[in-house]
Amino acid sequence: MTDYTPPKVWTWNKPSGGAFASINRPIAGPTHDKELPVGKHPLQLYSLATPNGVKVTVMLEELLARGHKGAEYDAWLIRINDGDQFGSGFVEVNPNSKIPALMDRSGKTPVRIFESGSILVYLAEKFGEFLPTEQPARAEVLSWLFWQMGSAPYLGGGFGHFYAYAPEKFEYAIDRFSMEVKRQMDVLDRRLAETEYLGGKDYSIADMAVWPWYGGLALGRMYNDSAEFLSVQEYKHVQRWANAIDARPAVKRGRMVNRAFGEPAMQLHERHDAGDFETKTQDRLAAE
Repeated sequence: MTDYTPPKVWTWNKPSGGAFASINRPIAGPTHDKELPVGKHPLQLYSLATPNGVKVTVMLEELLARGHKGAEYDAWLIRINDGDQFGSGFVEVNPNSKIPALMDRSGKTPVRIFESGSILVYLAEKFGEFLPTEQPARAEVLSWLFWQMGSAPYLGGGFGHFYAYAPEKFEYAIDRFSMEVKRQMDVLDRRLAETEYLGGKDYSIADMAVWPWYGGLALGRMYNDSAEFLSVQEYKHVQRWANAIDARPAVKRGRMVNRAFGEPAMQLHERHDAGDFETKTQDRLAAE
């Protein structure tokens, strides 16, 4: 229990505290002028390898693996802890100042796409992959895609924040969001007991959206020791699905792009063509 009583009118008069206090503020818009770089490909991605960023790089690498040369892309690193997302150029692409953001310059008029789910749908429709065109399969995939968009804030901003990042530990908040995350994992486990992938028998953008968050949790890659804390091994069908997707070569590549944290061998800060992965592999082997 605390003795805090909310005021009648909230005002921003002190930092929020926690791991991301330096970039949290109650207003939108740019904080500084900074143009975004533009590379050689029509698709320009501005991102960081958080779960939301990984969705898009996995999608692009999967499209390339299926032979879609038009899916070649330049991926530029946006360091959110440094406030890159508040630069004027980035805000022009995404007024919400969140990664990932994509510019498609393949047509006469450049197209901006922001919000990770929107980018997945855009790319799926552009290239005719990973999203069924016929019902009810299409509706099933889109339902699981939007399930992720609505559910993941409880995992990240809820559980992840209070368990790993908040300046103080609050039993009520951790218990509340732990219960909800376990409920969500049970939702997924029950679905994956019925089907190989979330949308049905075929791998789709629903899996690409859900896997970086809930697959990452199942594989022990999220929020310190939270895998043990949440007993994620008990979700056997989620474990099967998470490991199967983790083994896909395009997923392995997608996880590396715009990664600026963790093991150096897994970091590819920028990606401008497929050869960047080969160079990274050679660098790792030389270091070993």
